[in-house]
Amino acid sequence: MQRAHISQDEQYAEAAASFGAAIQRLARGYEADADLCRDLVQDIHAALWRSFAYFEQQCSIRSWVYRIAHNVAVSHIQRSRRQRGGGLETLEVIEELAAPDNPEAETGEAQMAARLLATIHRLAPTDRQVMLLFLEDLTAAEIGEVTGLSPTAVSSRIHRLKALLAKPYADKEID
Repeated sequence: MQRAHISQDEQYAEAAASFGAAIQRLARGYEADADLCRDLVQDIHAALWRSFAYFEQQCSIRSWVYRIAHNVAVSHIQRSRRQRGGGLETLEVIEELAAPDNPEAETGEAQMAARLLATIHRLAPTDRQVMLLFLEDLTAAEIGEVTGLSPTAVSSRIHRLKALLAKPYADKEID
């Protein structure tokens, strides 16, 4: 069956089945509050279903799903930020937040993961989007397709983000 003859409902069902877990991970990367995260997942699914009415296969289904999901998530955090105020930081400011006190060494991997996710939650939308897509194993070219950034710009951001997120752990090992 050719993709052009698949209905909007069928396209959505295929995408939801294939990428549902990734959508949930992505939503957790954007929203720390569990109730708001569930709302975000629902909003992403609704937008994804609507998007298949005009999807013309200009890119892969994977890139399309991530593009829609990230656009909805970015709108969500921007709306949330206007309502609650503050909280998002650039890479330069985040470097100061990723302090070398490193409590994860004593408390295990769960707290380390929570701290990394908290740092990701503080990133500005574009940096957060790049990092979350990288964590989903998308290539720089695929991330560029989703974000509109060049693959070179994506690679540069990934390098800076990885260095930022790894710095507290590298500093602790040197001591």
